[in-house]
Amino acid sequence: MSATESTHPLRNPNYRLLWIGGAVSAAGDQFYMVALPWLILQLTGSGLVMGGIMTMGAVPRAVLMLLGGAVTDRISPRRVLMTTASCRTVLVATLAALVFAHHQQLWQLYFVAFFFGIADAFAAPAAQAFLPSIVAREQLPAANSVSQATGQITTLAVPGPAGMLVAALGIAWAFFIDAVSFLFILAALWKLPDPPKADPAAPRKNMIRSILDGVLYVKNDIPLRSFMLVVAVLNFCIAGPFSVGIAFISKRQFGSPTAYGLLMSSLAAGSLAGLLLAGVWKLRKRGRLLLAVSVVIAICLASMGLLHQLWSLAAVLIFMSGSAAFLNVQLVSWFQQRVERAMLGRVMSVLMFASIGLIPFSIAAAGLLIQWSLPGMFAVSGALVMLVTAAAAVHRPVRDIE
Repeated sequence: MSATESTHPLRNPNYRLLWIGGAVSAAGDQFYMVALPWLILQLTGSGLVMGGIMTMGAVPRAVLMLLGGAVTDRISPRRVLMTTASCRTVLVATLAALVFAHHQQLWQLYFVAFFFGIADAFAAPAAQAFLPSIVAREQLPAANSVSQATGQITTLAVPGPAGMLVAALGIAWAFFIDAVSFLFILAALWKLPDPPKADPAAPRKNMIRSILDGVLYVKNDIPLRSFMLVVAVLNFCIAGPFSVGIAFISKRQFGSPTAYGLLMSSLAAGSLAGLLLAGVWKLRKRGRLLLAVSVVIAICLASMGLLHQLWSLAAVLIFMSGSAAFLNVQLVSWFQQRVERAMLGRVMSVLMFASIGLIPFSIAAAGLLIQWSLPGMFAVSGALVMLVTAAAAVHRPVRDIE
């Protein structure tokens, strides 16, 4: 084992700086996530309006994701991240000031959500493309594990205190805290170096051609294409069935919000365990192991509609969410290791699109299928994951990934 491989990325001062800034910013985002729905309900009391504002952010995030990857490769992931963080800071600080002055209006929330969605479309691929310039290739699994686990911990730990702050001091303070938290990631990015340009003298293509080059790059690489399809199907088959199915199971089988809370906590706990495991497990024969993990997820998913005991459902959720989180970290790290630097933003935008862009369709499909049959919805989801995993396993280059 090389000295680089044995050194944890948190000992790398550049990664440590990025991690601290990202952790503070992620914690601040939770204040925004608590305050925004509460403000919407105060203004309108309407779940329909809340859904409309959330959709206003989701649409540009999905539509512009591929463009975000192309811009990242053309400019610089660091500069893209600084620009998006700066815009978010201004937007949230302005919203905080409007709420302080009692001048908030509904159209302003649609505006903020829309431009946050645009920022997400550019920041998501940029963040994935920036990390390989900060840490060594061998450190990417551990670095992704730490970053994603930190995000999961903030999601678990921060909303409670954020809610208490909103109750005690008001919504404006939550937005203000989020605005201040962006300054930490901006300070970190300011001190970090720009990744070197792959070929500064290369002629620039038009943006549409650049986006198509990223899609073709994935299409022409069999292992990359196969695992990208696995990611897309996993996200499609998990996001909707979990969003709809867990609440439905809790209501129909147990009639208790406590059961729903326990199952959601199991989901979060399993994800955190899987993220941490992915950072410490040094894989050999990576391709075969990741295919095997995907099969395990498919079996767990198909069994969800057949379980009737709370403890068994919680156990399966812990095991399945842990497996999915482990698979996610390892695949993202492998993508970052495999793809050449000049194409990384575009390839990661394809991955982000596969992860995020299909979620609204997944939720809609799950809502339709659950009206037909709860066990059937989970069985179909598990079967789709198994089918795409088998299709990937047919290719020897996929099985032989190290």
